[in-house]
Amino acid sequence: MHRPRCRNPGARLAPRLDPGEVAVDFAFEQGLHQDTCPPLLPEMIEAAERHLGVILPRAYLDVLQIQNGGVPMRRCCFTDFPTSWNEDHFAIAAIRGIGGERGIDAPIGGSRYMIREWDYPDIGVVAFRTPSGGHDAVMLDYANADRPDAPKVVYLDEDRAVKPVADSFEAFIDRLVRCPDCLDVAR
Repeated sequence: MHRPRCRNPGARLAPRLDPGEVAVDFAFEQGLHQDTCPPLLPEMIEAAERHLGVILPRAYLDVLQIQNGGVPMRRCCFTDFPTSWNEDHFAIAAIRGIGGERGIDAPIGGSRYMIREWDYPDIGVVAFRTPSGGHDAVMLDYANADRPDAPKVVYLDEDRAVKPVADSFEAFIDRLVRCPDCLDVAR
């Protein structure tokens, strides 16, 4: 199967963030989106962590303080492996928030539901929505985490093989770039 290459090879050279600067250099598209959840409250975080049985990474929560889920400005992640989406990258359509009908903790459509419905490995949290609507996934991987509050980020293709993408949520956010191929994936 022929997979196109990204039309913006210069995107690979995007500037890197220093650890701890995730929220400073992170932006969502303007306006609310179907993936935007209600404003984040501490009790929502506690309930989600209890429901999912994990400690969510601080950087993820920092991003959700900006906006509780939605479409990021940068949503293309280059890989050194082919994906069902492209030969050298994949896209995320949205970062999933907490609470509400589309949150990671939602009874229908939330992370636990997605893991069961799409037969993903039960390794953590489906924290991103992809353009395929379930055929692939980007997850926080707690099974291979160095600490309980520091999951790695992995990509799952249709074969459900776990492919490491980043050692942390911060590192994943750092890898996201703007890419013409990915501009319309959230629409």
